[in-house]
Amino acid sequence: MLSLKNVYYFQAGIGILANAFLLLFHIYTINQNHRTKPSDVTTCHLAFVHIVMLLTTLDILSADIFKSLNAPNDLTCKALFYLSRVMRGLSICTTCLLSIIQVITISPSTFYLSRFKNQLTKYIIRAFFCVWSLNLSSNSNMIIYTVAHSNITNLLNINKYCSLPSMKPIIMSIFFTLAVSQNVFFVAGMLISSVYMVIFLSSHQKRSRYLHSMKVLPRTSPTTRATQTVLLLVSFFVIMYCLDIIISSSSAILEKYDPVVLDVQRLVCNVYATVSPLVFISSDKRIAAILQNMIYMTPILKSR
Repeated sequence: MLSLKNVYYFQAGIGILANAFLLLFHIYTINQNHRTKPSDVTTCHLAFVHIVMLLTTLDILSADIFKSLNAPNDLTCKALFYLSRVMRGLSICTTCLLSIIQVITISPSTFYLSRFKNQLTKYIIRAFFCVWSLNLSSNSNMIIYTVAHSNITNLLNINKYCSLPSMKPIIMSIFFTLAVSQNVFFVAGMLISSVYMVIFLSSHQKRSRYLHSMKVLPRTSPTTRATQTVLLLVSFFVIMYCLDIIISSSSAILEKYDPVVLDVQRLVCNVYATVSPLVFISSDKRIAAILQNMIYMTPILKSR
C-alpha cells in the first residue's frame, strides 16, 4: 500500500513539473511570436488542464489547502471531486481538439475543413469556451450529490474523503448516459482524426520511398513530426481511457471502496497527464535546441 502511494505521488510530481515546464515554454513562445499557432495555444491549454487535474487528485495536498481556508468538509469534497471531473473531461476534449487541429493543418485546400485553416486560432478560442461550458454544466450534478464521509450506510465511497449517496435508477441512468455520450463523441472524434492522419502518413511514406528511389534523401517535415506526435498521444490516450473504464466499471459494479483499487485507478487515470508533456517536450525541436544551448553554455560559464 505504502509503495503504491509513493509511486502515485512520484508520478504526480513528475507530471506536474513536466506540464509546468511545457506551459511556461508555450506561454513564452506565444508572447515572442507575432503569429500564434493554434497547436501552441491548444498544447498550452492541455498542460494547464493536466496540472490542475494532477493537483486535485492529490488528496492530502488538496485537503490541506481547503483546511487552511477553513472550508467545511462537504464543500471540500464537492469542490475537489467536481474540479477533478471537469479537468478530466477537458483533457478528453482538448486532446480531441488537438487531433482535429492537426487534421486541418495537414489537409489540402480541397478538403472541407481547410477553409478554417486561416482563422483557426479564432475558432479554437471559441471551441475552448464551448468545451469549458460543456464540462462545467455536465458535471454540475457532482456539486449536488457529493458529500463527505459519514455514518450513513447507503453511501458509495468515491475516494478517501468523499462519497455519493444512492440515487434513483432513473437519475443515475440520465447522468450516466450524458457522461458516456459526451466521452464517446470526443473519443470518436479522436479516432476519426487518427484514421485521417494514418492515411496522410501512409501517403507521405510512399512519397518518401519514391524520392529515395530517385536518389533524393527525404527529410521529415515539421508537419509530419507534429502529426506523428499527435497520433501517438491519441493512441495512448484511447488505450489508457479504455483501461480506466474497465477498472472504474468493476468498482462501480462491486459498489465497494478499496484503497488499492482506487490508487491503481488513479495511476492509470494520470498516466496520460504525466506522459503527454514528456512526449511534447521530446518531440519539439525548439525545446531540444534550448536544452542543447543550455548544456553548451554551462561549461563556458563555469570556465569564466
